[in-house]
Amino acid sequence: MMRSLWTAASGMTTQQLNVDTIANNLSNVNTTGYKKETAEFKTLLYQTIQTKTTSANGENKPVGAQVGLGVRNSSITSHFTQGALNATSNTLGVGISGDGFFCVQNANGETCYTRNGDFKLGVTNDGFMLCTSEGYPVLDDTGAPIEFSSDYVANKLTIDTNGQICYPDASNNPQPIGVTIGLVQFTNASGLNKVGSSLYMESDASGEPLNESENTDLKKSELRQGYLEASNVDVVDEMVNLIVAQRAYEMNSKAITTSDDMLSQANNLKR
Repeated sequence: MMRSLWTAASGMTTQQLNVDTIANNLSNVNTTGYKKETAEFKTLLYQTIQTKTTSANGENKPVGAQVGLGVRNSSITSHFTQGALNATSNTLGVGISGDGFFCVQNANGETCYTRNGDFKLGVTNDGFMLCTSEGYPVLDDTGAPIEFSSDYVANKLTIDTNGQICYPDASNNPQPIGVTIGLVQFTNASGLNKVGSSLYMESDASGEPLNESENTDLKKSELRQGYLEASNVDVVDEMVNLIVAQRAYEMNSKAITTSDDMLSQANNLKR
């Protein structure tokens, strides 16, 4: 009886985490470049109630008796499927079509990765630089911050599908200026560590970043200036998952109530 209480309690705990994950997805439905997450579960240890040789004659039974001891969370996995590319009024907004990630430098000087291409221009001593909404510098394909001298007019800068930054020549035709936005891919993108603000950092599980400009075996991503990648969260799917998680939570709660009633009846047998 006590086993059922702890087993059902473990189910309630994991379903609460499942609801937390779904709520996070729904709260980020409008976050640029956000990737949906799903909670995954695994069973706990099994306890052997009967072995395969419990008959009086010592004969082997075809099937033993084992009872599970509940469930726990095994991982919360991000799904890096392509989000829709929506038009934006930000002329420096860039959406990724493909598996690539932008490279940015955080306040600690570490390289982070993001799918959020809602870039801005930050003022520097000698001109301006391409940066994120938080002011983190965007890096080029060599790992250096993308900076421009004051000789450039900001609203004339354009970005082609390969990530090359262009500026109009004397004939007003955009020409590459020798700077390319850095794009990298990962062998296991789901293994990236989340650090908030739509940023990720590499881990042992994700593997090292693979620079698209240097690795010819990778399928190159394409950039779309004037577009931003929307979240890949499907609200309808998340609402259905939320209902399923709620019902599972209720069933585990009912199992605890039933076990409590059975314990109460057992205690009353002595009367």
